Amino acid sequence: MTSESNDSAGGRPTGLAAAEAQVEAHSASLKKELGVRDLALTQILFIVGLTWIGVAGKLGPSHVIFWLLALVLFYLPSTAVVIYLNRLMPLEGGLYQWAKLGFNQNVGFLLAWNLWLYVIVFTSEIGLQSATYLSYALGPDAAWLAEIGWFVTLASGLLLALMVVTSTLGLSVGKWVHNTGGIFMITIFGAIVILPIIGLATGALTSFQPFRAEMPELTLLNLNILGKMGFGALGGFEYMAILAGETKAPARSVTRSVFIAAPVIALIFVLGTSTVVAFVPNEQIDLIGPIAQVLRVGYAPFVFVTPIVTLAILMTLAMRVGQASVAFTAVTRLPMVAGWDHMLPPWFSRLHPTYKTPVNSILLVGATSFGIAALSLVGVGHAEAFQLLFNASGIFYALCYVVMFAIPLFGLRDVSPRPPLWLRLASLSGLLMTVLYVVLSVFPIIKVESVATFALKITATVVIMNLVGVGILLAARRRAGRIRS
Repeated sequence: MTSESNDSAGGRPTGLAAAEAQVEAHSASLKKELGVRDLALTQILFIVGLTWIGVAGKLGPSHVIFWLLALVLFYLPSTAVVIYLNRLMPLEGGLYQWAKLGFNQNVGFLLAWNLWLYVIVFTSEIGLQSATYLSYALGPDAAWLAEIGWFVTLASGLLLALMVVTSTLGLSVGKWVHNTGGIFMITIFGAIVILPIIGLATGALTSFQPFRAEMPELTLLNLNILGKMGFGALGGFEYMAILAGETKAPARSVTRSVFIAAPVIALIFVLGTSTVVAFVPNEQIDLIGPIAQVLRVGYAPFVFVTPIVTLAILMTLAMRVGQASVAFTAVTRLPMVAGWDHMLPPWFSRLHPTYKTPVNSILLVGATSFGIAALSLVGVGHAEAFQLLFNASGIFYALCYVVMFAIPLFGLRDVSPRPPLWLRLASLSGLLMTVLYVVLSVFPIIKVESVATFALKITATVVIMNLVGVGILLAARRRAGRIRS
């Protein structure tokens, strides 16, 4: 964003207006499929993680204080910043465009690279997680499903192939997969939230105080949990803005969907955690499958609902597949928009002649995700490499949030009026919470053989992968220079 002058329509710099016009010209060929309902259901599906009510449940009654702090210090600031930036720049590519126009193209590209790395690792887990949930649904005799390499590999291949096909067909199909997942999410958590009411009515519970709070101690462990409950559990509102060019009236639709989804997500987390605390002893909380666990425990007295609980666990599996599909679909747009800016070859921006989707980018993401999934299943050395990449993936995503919160604080230098003070304060709060997450992810407070070695490995993984991104960026700059000359 290099122009010094502003246009007359609201003080927007002509450089920003010209850049937006260029992106909108490219987006004109994309099909506008998403409305407010689709966005709201997809945000609920994508943001509500399936393990966080178990993690928070380990805190006991103090989880209420932690959730409130995470909501005030991170969740509300992130919603405010996303709404502001999306209204200012409602463009296909979302966060990539915000960073590019708020700072410069280099920052935008490296942000997209980190987001791409995060989603590749997140999506590559789908085979193992699906096998795990399937074993929960079928019972103890099916526990082998999650332990057999060929079955996990087959599940990964089939599900990723399904995502490739769905993404290629476009959001006219994909949105129904995501909407269904959002409806399942609300249904499952509805079944969890009403459990205490049923327990009180039947005598299974003698009392239930969902908002009973105990003040937590100020320890490094609690700060670590707070950081994870902030960014880790409550991040994701910016994600659907990546698909702004495929959304009807994106500036208005994304804002409305955030207002709808935000309170629903907050209630799901707080009330869902309260149910876990009420029904499952602290030392027995399953951090991998707390949803399946609390459903089994809470409805155990009612034999006739056992098949329904099994169905609910299968619905949870469908939700996890839906979450991966959302992540997969949106991230395939990043190479496409980078291609529009000549940061990647035009091959990445080529659209399917019928469905108008970036088919080559979709195939690349699918193949890469399957490669990472296979890497985690072969050889000890490869497994260690995958584990390092997995641990680093949260930092990749967090670095994107560092940039996002920095835009109202330090970017948009040519935009007038400047972001209001309250928004900059919100950005600062979100930035500090995200940095807290990053720092405590690099320096673990859990017991490890060597804290220094762990921190060095994680830091090296993040730095090396970003150096790869810098190499791709420099190659793109040279290619663009040859094209101009």
